[in-house]
This record gives sequence, C-alpha cells and structure tokens, in this order.
Amino acid sequence: MAVTRAPQPLATPVVRTRTAAIAHPALLLAGILLVALNMRACLAAISPMVGEIQRSLGLSATASGLITTVPVLFQGVGAPLTPRLTRRFGAERVVLGAVLVLGAGVLLRVLPGAAALYAGCVVIGVAIAVLNVSMPSLVKREFPERAAAMTGVYSTTMLVGATLAAGVSVPLERALGGGWRASLGSWSLLALVAALAWLPQLLQARRPAGPAAPAAAVSAAPAGRSPWRSPLAWQISAFMGISSLLVYSLVAWLPTVLADHGMDRGEAGLVFAFSNLVQVAGAFLVPLMAGRMTRQRALAVAMAGLNAAGIAVLLLAPVSGAWAAAAVLGVAQGGSLGLALAFIVLRSDSAAGAARLSGMSQAVGYLVAAAGPVGAGALRQLTGGWQLPLALLLVLALVAAAAGWGAGRDRTV
Repeated sequence: MAVTRAPQPLATPVVRTRTAAIAHPALLLAGILLVALNMRACLAAISPMVGEIQRSLGLSATASGLITTVPVLFQGVGAPLTPRLTRRFGAERVVLGAVLVLGAGVLLRVLPGAAALYAGCVVIGVAIAVLNVSMPSLVKREFPERAAAMTGVYSTTMLVGATLAAGVSVPLERALGGGWRASLGSWSLLALVAALAWLPQLLQARRPAGPAAPAAAVSAAPAGRSPWRSPLAWQISAFMGISSLLVYSLVAWLPTVLADHGMDRGEAGLVFAFSNLVQVAGAFLVPLMAGRMTRQRALAVAMAGLNAAGIAVLLLAPVSGAWAAAAVLGVAQGGSLGLALAFIVLRSDSAAGAARLSGMSQAVGYLVAAAGPVGAGALRQLTGGWQLPLALLLVLALVAAAAGWGAGRDRTV
C-alpha cells in the first residue's frame, strides 16, 4: 500500500442534543482513564501471587509461567477481530462490553481448579485485546488535535494501574483474609466501576444524526484498505512487537537475573519496582514529545538506544549497575509503549483507520511479545546463564531502532 503525507486533522462539528450533554468531556476523560486503569491492573496483580497459586494448585514451573503468557498471547489473537466489532456495534458498546467481559474473566480466574484459572486468563487476554485496539481509535476520534497527548495520558494511566495492582495485591490478600483468590477477584470491582463510568458514552452514541455524522456512525464506517499490505504499518507493528517483547521479557526475569548474579532478592524486588515506577514518566512524556514533532524518527531510535544501553549494563555489571539499568530501562520501556501507541494515531488519517492499524499492530505486537518470557527462560535453562538471552535482547533492541526509524516518517497508512 502506498503511503502519503500526513494531513492536518480537521475539527468536526458535533450535533448537540440532551443526550450529548450527559457525556460531558470530563465524563469522557474519566471513562477513558478508568478503563485504562483496568487494562494492566489484573495482569500485574497476579505476578506477586504466582508462587502461591503454584503451590495451591500443584502446578509445575512451566504451567505457572503460562499464567502470565496466556493473556499476552490472546491479546495478539483477539486484536484483529476488534475493528469488525466496532464497525458493527460502535466503539462505545464494544468498550463497555469488553470491560464487563474483563471483569467476568477476573472472577472466572479465581474459581476452583486450574482449568478455570487458564480459562479466565484467556477471557482476560481477549478483553484487553479489544480495549487495546479500541482506545487509540476513540482517542483519534474524540481528540483529533491532541491525540498524541491523550495517548500519553491513557498509557500512563495503564502503567499506574499496573504499579498499583502489583503493590497492593499482597496487602489485599492479608486484609481480605481469603487467600490469593480474594485478592485477585477484588479487581473485578474496578472493572464494574469503569463500566458504570462508561455508560454516559453509550447514551451519547444514541444521539440522533444531524448535519455531522454522530460518533457511532464514525465508528461504524465502512472498512477501508487493509494496513496488512503497508510497509509503514509493518514497521509500526515491528516497533511495537519488539518493544513489547523487551518489556515482557524483563518484567518476567529482571529480578531473577539480578538474584542469580548475587543480589539479595529483596533488593532485586526494589530495583524492579523502581524500574516500573520510572516507566510512568516515560509513558507520559514521550507521547507528548511525539505530538510536537512532524517526524518521530530520532525519538524512536532514542527509545531503542536506551533499551540497548540498559540491557548492556545488565550484561556487563548486573549488580553494581542495577539501579542505573533500572532507571534507563524504565524510561525506555514506558516511552516505547507510549510512542508505539502514539504511532497508531499519528500514522492514521481517521478513527476507522486508527482502529485498523491498531488491530494489526497489536496483533503482531502481542504475538511477538508472548515469545519473549518463554524464549528467554528456555535459553537460560539451555545455557545455564543470562549472557545469551540478554545478548539476544540487545540485538533485538537494534532491530527496534531500525523499525522505529521507518515508523517515524511523516506519512499515514
């Protein structure tokens, strides 16, 4: 598919009715932020519980690893289906349905038996996939002139939700007194709150048509040309996929890498938490910077370069350089996530186009990312050390730089 220079977004007049008044911009923003809080929280909440779940259900180490891998895998599987859903039902209904399904998956995951655990992980992965794809097109539609800045806001909120969930899961377990099931199941309440906050948007989507097409009609726009034939779309997908692989690999193994080199496990956990905290700053600031640039090539290469620098420190000085590596990787990982999402809105010319590009890039991205933790662990077991897995991640960071150089061009898919 040929690419063209990115047009300047045009503000579209909106028909005001009594239902449109319900969906005040502040309510829209609150709905987006509450949905975003859910998009990583239920995944991060399970990480501190994996050991207890393994003991409770008698799972092997490999089976325990699938608890975190399965949702990521199904985020990739579910992503291509979302543009069809939004065209048929409208983005507002799809988002509401996905949040409710996410809450149901959280509850399914804590029912007795390993089968329910994995079934819940599948449901959660598919629901998050729908939200991952829907949100960029909504941001593109509702904030056409501030799409990159709003992308930074909601990507930051996702990471805040993840950080909060990881930090309070164990205290929740102790406070509720119901073991890991009570702690993990409580996150369904957050999904319910987000669903209630999203209801005004559903009412807005029902407003009558006027001189300008209503939001639901925009969501239901006919399918355009497929991004799967666009080199630019593949470059965006590659940048998202490799960046996500680096994130998930280090999320899964960074504390173990540090502990295997002699660091106290408690300190290794603090280093990991610090890196997650720094991600929030990167996820907020990098999309803001991207929105002020015509081309984002240098920014993409900088994020990949910081990833490479942090991994190189882990290779050369894993203990003495751990805190420095955590800071650099935090900026790189949060910034790469925010930039990959910003590419979706900056490289598309409409909300429908953003949905199609988001569906492709996140399908490719999460399928690639799912291989990271498993592959790194397998290489560690095969070689008996972390040198080869980290060296391979270093090479992949350089590939991400090349993909980002192409994705950062001033073009649209």
